[in-house]
Amino acid sequence: MSCIFVLSKEMNQGMDTLLSVSGLSAGFNVDGEFVQAVDDVQFDLMSGETFALVGESGSGKSVTALSVMRLLSRSAGRILSGEILFRHPGKGCVDLLKCTDQEMQLIRGRHVSMVFQEPMTSLNPVKRCGQQVIESLLWHRQGDKKHAESRVLELFQEVKLPDPKRVYRAWPHELSGGQKQRVMIAMAMACNPSILIADEPTTALDVTVQKSILELIRKLQETHGTSVLFISHDLGVVRQIADRAAVMRNGIILEQGRVDDLFLKPKHPYTKALIACRPPLDSRPERLAVVEDFLNERKTATSVAKTSAVDYEKKPLLEVKNLRSWYVTGKSIWGKPLNHFKAVEDISFSVYKGETLGLVGESGCGKTTLGRSIMRLIEPHSGMVIYKGKDISRLRASELRKLRPKFQIIFQDPYASLTPGISVGNAIMEPMRVHGILKNKKERKQRIIELLLRVGLEEKHYDRYPHEFSGGQRQRICIARALALDPEFLICDESVSALDVSVQAQVLNLLNDLKKEFGLTFIFISHDLSVVKYMSDRIIVMKNGQMEEINEADALYLNPESDYTQKLIDAIPSL
Repeated sequence: MSCIFVLSKEMNQGMDTLLSVSGLSAGFNVDGEFVQAVDDVQFDLMSGETFALVGESGSGKSVTALSVMRLLSRSAGRILSGEILFRHPGKGCVDLLKCTDQEMQLIRGRHVSMVFQEPMTSLNPVKRCGQQVIESLLWHRQGDKKHAESRVLELFQEVKLPDPKRVYRAWPHELSGGQKQRVMIAMAMACNPSILIADEPTTALDVTVQKSILELIRKLQETHGTSVLFISHDLGVVRQIADRAAVMRNGIILEQGRVDDLFLKPKHPYTKALIACRPPLDSRPERLAVVEDFLNERKTATSVAKTSAVDYEKKPLLEVKNLRSWYVTGKSIWGKPLNHFKAVEDISFSVYKGETLGLVGESGCGKTTLGRSIMRLIEPHSGMVIYKGKDISRLRASELRKLRPKFQIIFQDPYASLTPGISVGNAIMEPMRVHGILKNKKERKQRIIELLLRVGLEEKHYDRYPHEFSGGQRQRICIARALALDPEFLICDESVSALDVSVQAQVLNLLNDLKKEFGLTFIFISHDLSVVKYMSDRIIVMKNGQMEEINEADALYLNPESDYTQKLIDAIPSL
């Protein structure tokens, strides 16, 4: 069936309308049942504008975008109804849902391109970056191979990649997250498409890298006149980049309009909830608002100021002195180290009982290496880590093992830190059994069920597997596993960086509740200064493996001593 027909009345009335989605419904077959992911979605994308779809994970944002691209899996996904009208530069109005596969291949990439959420899984790991972009140009017959090579270098320069010739020859794993995302944007813009669909292009990126990616998309839009369909769960990001936006939940658009109107005068309780869930920059409430409170019209005690009960006159719980952690980057033919990368260089600080010490900085600054060096998951090059008067950096393995239950770590990616083939109950029980916590399996199981309930899960989750949970639920499982050993000290390594703002608020509230209940002490690692400011009593700012400054949280935010800290503050998306 041909996909070309006469301009519809709707698109004829607004000749600036580039894409018109109406009555779109789609879903998936899951375990023999059909689950509707998108229900009667309707919006227009105008020429030269940025239109955002915003909502939590599972709201139907990405399914809508994949429907526009006709990339839903045919084995599981199905579009039930609707029209997706695209004003083709040479063929008039086209219903993308009625195009053949061959016709969509000519449109996809050439006229409508997409930047996917995770660049590492979108780029081919066994092909050099330059060759992957060339493929798109040659497929759409944008010149010969020689012309394509020079065009790719131009694109890499346009998206501000450092040393375009090096990136052209590089493999994806040799680039940072921000650089890989720029390669994906260059690939999407290679054929000067009319529409760029950006699906969570800044999720889990540093605030500074995120800011540069948003500025890049805006500049490319101005230069090429491209319309952007921007998908995000972060309202701060949407406020920065979008002209108009639609708020989605459970596959339905709840409200849409100009961005200023949505943020200043939100009509739907869900929109109000998403705005309230973000940690405020001008105050530190006792608890963050969560979506359920708004939808159920429950009042939250968000007006009470968060207070600190840390006694800085007492002896510190943890002392880090002149810590260095280096990685070997070159060896001689006899295996002798020749060169080192100094990930952590001469860092000293103290952590007091009951304190939350924030650790903030861009990717590659050494935050995670510092956290893991304190835990002896990475052996430090030199320096001391003194825990309750004992230098754990010099303990033998047998002595360290006895001490391990007292300090635990919650990793950034909860799915990667859980074994897929082991049920949640057994994953939590394993460290309890290894360290001899409680007498037998029955007592341990009872303790695990109590912990699952405490972190907001249910008893039935004990026998389920990691893939059966959402990201927020998996993070709660990892928190329960850390608490199972009755620790005194927890390191949270980017533990909320990839979560929706509503789920993030729930996890941050939970961590603060557990801190009071169990008398915990935290090192809270994140690249998001707004989250670190909300959680922390004091904050350390790191840059290039060194401490840039340390101060009380509010004082650091209001009066930063270093230009780098001010740069991090300026990059925070503001509502």
